Amino acid sequence: MPPEDEGRILCHLDQLLADREMTLTELSKRVDMTLANLSILKNNRAKAIRFSTLTAICDALHCTPGDLLTVIAP
Repeated sequence: MPPEDEGRILCHLDQLLADREMTLTELSKRVDMTLANLSILKNNRAKAIRFSTLTAICDALHCTPGDLLTVIAP
């Protein structure tokens, strides 16, 4: 992957949590994921996400992957 393409995906986990009045701790329990890993995702520091994790988060937040992630134009 060219360096200019790194970091072009933004995660909107913080906004989705706020919209649903849910804490990161509550989401962590619902998706059986550590707070540390969810925090990495929430703060846009993740390098990858498994489809199973993405599915679990979307199920817990009643959203789609497109609600959670967006791509910034180069």
